[in-house]
Amino acid sequence: MKRLYRGVLLFAASMLCALGASAQPYPNRPIKLIVADSAGGAPDQLGRLLAQKLSDGLGQQVVVDNRAGAGGALGAEMAAKSAPDGYTLLLTTTAIYAILPNLRKNLPYDPVKDFVPISRIATASNVLVVNNELPAKDIAELIKLAKEKPGALNYASAGVGTPAHLAGEMLNLLADIKVVHVPYKGAAPALTDVIAGNAQYIITSPIAAGAHMTGGRVRALATTGSERNPSLPALPTIGDTVPGYEITQTWGIVVPAGTPPDIAAKLNGEIVRVMSQADVKDKVLATGATPAGDSQAAFETYMAKERQRLGEVITRRSIVLTD
Repeated sequence: MKRLYRGVLLFAASMLCALGASAQPYPNRPIKLIVADSAGGAPDQLGRLLAQKLSDGLGQQVVVDNRAGAGGALGAEMAAKSAPDGYTLLLTTTAIYAILPNLRKNLPYDPVKDFVPISRIATASNVLVVNNELPAKDIAELIKLAKEKPGALNYASAGVGTPAHLAGEMLNLLADIKVVHVPYKGAAPALTDVIAGNAQYIITSPIAAGAHMTGGRVRALATTGSERNPSLPALPTIGDTVPGYEITQTWGIVVPAGTPPDIAAKLNGEIVRVMSQADVKDKVLATGATPAGDSQAAFETYMAKERQRLGEVITRRSIVLTD
């Protein structure tokens, strides 16, 4: 009887401890931030900046987990299958929420059903940078060179289905040129090969290319937005030479579907607060991107519009993934 009584007491004590742990305010343990890109790329740089600031604000360590592959689908799938408890975040990208859903029929995640939007963190028009040895000083000269040597030039991207891939194919189609796509596992190795001359150019984020541009390792020709990038005002847009050309890139945070609304709201508040800090703004602006922070509803609306807009471009230009 004493043994039974003692067992009941031990069981009750363990249940009380478990209930006490579960009742602790969020967060009470480290948080994982999945970045679906390799170390050094634009999402990784933004993710690490955000993780550091969130760690300070939330009082728990936020750890970046790089999961590069499949144009971002690998990391997105991992996040979608994670527990909806607020301890797994995904740094989503234009590729993850807008491009891949329009290019692939059998994605391992659903950009709408599998995630709860939290907030945008940054947005930027991309920049086309070329190897220093390429004899093209502007977009018109690049197009002329490509037409003189169809199929002889290569452009690098951070992977199949990424914004860099779509941006390159959009230029191929609208400028009526044939430049061969060479995919890599992330922006960092792609840029390395452009610097080495194994690929002639890449259309990538100013965040990824910024240090290489400043260091003179690559030469920037133009940006991809409808207007000049305020951080790179000396550069024209590709659309100035190729009418109709426009593609921008946005990064944001989402969590697995089913995450409690109060946790999602707390994360939104913290992220908006972080992205409004003066030092964070300065660091993001210095890379050529613009810091952002908005409501969950606003981010959800933005992603839906981008999905539709880029989907229309993909359909109209008959862009199909074959690799």
